Amino acid sequence: MPVNEDLQLLIDAAKASADIGRSFFNDNPQVWDKDDSQGPVTEADLAIDTMLKSELLASRATYGWLSEETEDDCKRLDHERVFIIDPIDGTRAFIAGERSWSHSLAIAEQGRVTVAVVYVPMMDRLYAATEASPATLNGDPIFATQQSVLDGATVLAAKPNLTPRYWKDGVPPVARHFRPSLAYRLSLVAQGRFDAMLTLRDCWEWDIAAGELIVRQAGGIATDMANKPLHFNRARPKNFGCVAAGPNLHPLLQSRLKLD
Repeated sequence: MPVNEDLQLLIDAAKASADIGRSFFNDNPQVWDKDDSQGPVTEADLAIDTMLKSELLASRATYGWLSEETEDDCKRLDHERVFIIDPIDGTRAFIAGERSWSHSLAIAEQGRVTVAVVYVPMMDRLYAATEASPATLNGDPIFATQQSVLDGATVLAAKPNLTPRYWKDGVPPVARHFRPSLAYRLSLVAQGRFDAMLTLRDCWEWDIAAGELIVRQAGGIATDMANKPLHFNRARPKNFGCVAAGPNLHPLLQSRLKLD
């Protein structure tokens, strides 16, 4: 299937997801706690997941399916291409009435993301990329920054990521910022709004798949904590953290990480 057709499919699906998300937003949706301390899920997450699985697989019956809100099925490993979906990335923000939650939709082929969309509906920011085209925000090309020093670099990260346990020679002198959605954080790095993002724990694939390609096609670099390429549609769908930044800053951050 041509990537441009897959991209339009994901764009349309993201906008349909936004229609559902907005209908529940700030309307006291039902909330449940997932097993094993995996966080909350709302009726909006589940409604979007049901719609996406139905619509996307109806359009691409040969693709596999991996979603945060669908029980995993190892049959996806037999598919050359697989949808990797987070119906609402930043569910806690959604519950709290904050605007920075997103829909994250990706297609991976043989472990590598080839088509991606991240949509932040309450801000009408639609980030998109294919391996054959530049990353865009609402149709306009975006680019990661050329920041080349750690001192003063702007980094999106939760507070525990900037503690001495993770760093050689002390915590680097960066300016920390935060957004709850990992997909949105990656997209903001691709946009050049921030120089880097870090999450120094195992990452579920659905949180980072779409954003990884958007960073890559914006000229940035996204790897795991060990500086290895991120890989998708794994049997255990997690990567060893995520470090994303512009091409000059990424090696500086990576060289300071303490992995033991």
